[in-house]
Amino acid sequence: MVMMNELHNRIKQMPLVAILRGIQPHEAVPVSDALVDNGIPFMEVTLNSPDWDETIGRIKEKHGDNIILGAGTVLTPEDVERVKAVGGQVIISPNMDEEVIRRTKELGLLSIPGCFTPTECFKALKTGADILKIFPADTLGISFIKAISAVLPSDARICPTGGIGAENMHQFVAAGVYAMGMGSSLYKPGVAAVDVGQEAAKLVQAYRDASQ
Repeated sequence: MVMMNELHNRIKQMPLVAILRGIQPHEAVPVSDALVDNGIPFMEVTLNSPDWDETIGRIKEKHGDNIILGAGTVLTPEDVERVKAVGGQVIISPNMDEEVIRRTKELGLLSIPGCFTPTECFKALKTGADILKIFPADTLGISFIKAISAVLPSDARICPTGGIGAENMHQFVAAGVYAMGMGSSLYKPGVAAVDVGQEAAKLVQAYRDASQ
C-alpha cells in the first residue's frame, strides 16, 4: 500500500493526470503501458466508462504500485467504496460532494473533488480534500487560477482540468499549479495505444520545457 506522502512525491515528479474517459477493458494494458513508457504514471479511469472496474483491475494487476491509479466521475460514497475494492488509490469527481470527500478520507484514499467557486474550494479543503480539481479550467481561465490561488491557503494544491494541452501548459505551470488533468488532448475512446504514447511524450516534454 502506497502511503499518502509517497503519492504526493510521485505527483510532484510528474504532475500530469491521464484522464481515460470511455476506455474499455481490452485497452487497459496497452494504453497504460503506453502512458507509463512515455512518462505519465498517473491515470484516472472514469466511472462512466464501460466496465470501469474491470479496467482498473487490469491496470492494477499489470502495474501494481508502480503507478498512481485513480477513478474519475465518482459521485457517491458507495462509488468510493467500489473503487477502493478494485485497487483505486485516488478519488476524483467533477463536483464537490462533502460525503464523497469524507468517505474517501475514511478509506485512506487521495481526495480530488471538482470545484468551480471559491466557496466550493474552501468547503472542500475544510472537509479534507487533498487536491482541488478546478474544472472546467478552459472556461474559468488562467486568470481565475491566479486569482483563486491568491486567496486560498498557501499550501492548497490546485489541479486545473479541461482544455489543457501542450500549447498552453506553460501558462498553468507559470501560475504555480500542483498538477494538471489531461483529457481529450491525450486520450479518446478507440485511439490506438501507440498514438496515446506519442501524445503522452509530447505533453511530458511540454511540461519539462515549461518547468525549466
